[in-house]
Amino acid sequence: MVWAPGPHTRLAGVVGHPVRHSRSPAIHNAAFRSLGLDWAYLAFDVAPGAGGTAVPAMRSLGLAGLNVTMPHKHDVALAVDRRSAVAATLSAVNTVVSVGDELVGENTDGAGLLAALAADHGFDPSDRRCLVLGAGGSARAVVLALAGAGARVVEVAARRPEQAEVASRLAGAVGRVGTADGADQADLVVNATPVTGQLPLGLDPSRLGSGQLVVDLGYQPRVTALLGAAAGRGATTANGLGMLVHQAALSFRLWTGEDAPLAAMAAAAYDEGDPPEPDSGGR
Repeated sequence: MVWAPGPHTRLAGVVGHPVRHSRSPAIHNAAFRSLGLDWAYLAFDVAPGAGGTAVPAMRSLGLAGLNVTMPHKHDVALAVDRRSAVAATLSAVNTVVSVGDELVGENTDGAGLLAALAADHGFDPSDRRCLVLGAGGSARAVVLALAGAGARVVEVAARRPEQAEVASRLAGAVGRVGTADGADQADLVVNATPVTGQLPLGLDPSRLGSGQLVVDLGYQPRVTALLGAAAGRGATTANGLGMLVHQAALSFRLWTGEDAPLAAMAAAAYDEGDPPEPDSGGR
């Protein structure tokens, strides 16, 4: 029997701009079908500057869950009734949850990356040296998560040193302002810049090699210039689809109270595009 929405179907969705490229509907709808839940998930294109209006709309339309992507994470953080500690620290919300009469803002980005690194690569940031390239919203979420997971050093490199300084403070005592030249000292390198067609921040590929895990938070294209260079030097590589799936799984759990069917979600994410390149190297 083909599933179809009905009068009791619970609706969730994602707001962003642009958002038509989003893989979140495929990922979440696969999860709902896998568990037989009468839910549906849609993408809503909301114009820049209007993100805060999605929060009262969620209440008036009775939406059961909401994801938030660029450029609305900060505006939604200001519009929710309450924020989790992580969302408040970052002043950014990527998930809105209905809790009683309140709409609560959460941020699952950093936790999603940590879960993906653990599940897909067995990587634990504890006592590791990490380099984050970029100082925007995604970079800040990663910096905060790595520090919280016990990283020994979290360096932040950005085009503007003052932005790197702000982001590095989120790591507390282990935070540092660094440069791309420090990549050869890092166990983990995370590219959180939007640069895909060339190496970010002028990174010299000779500073990458075996024993490192190099992650690009982007997943279009599936192999960025950074990942191609890192794999060629023997590093283990990963694009952002793992993080996308695991942050979605955390949102799913918050909304439904059910454990997310990760296999179904991952299959849907990769079915939307080419399969990932096999990793080179290993740890």
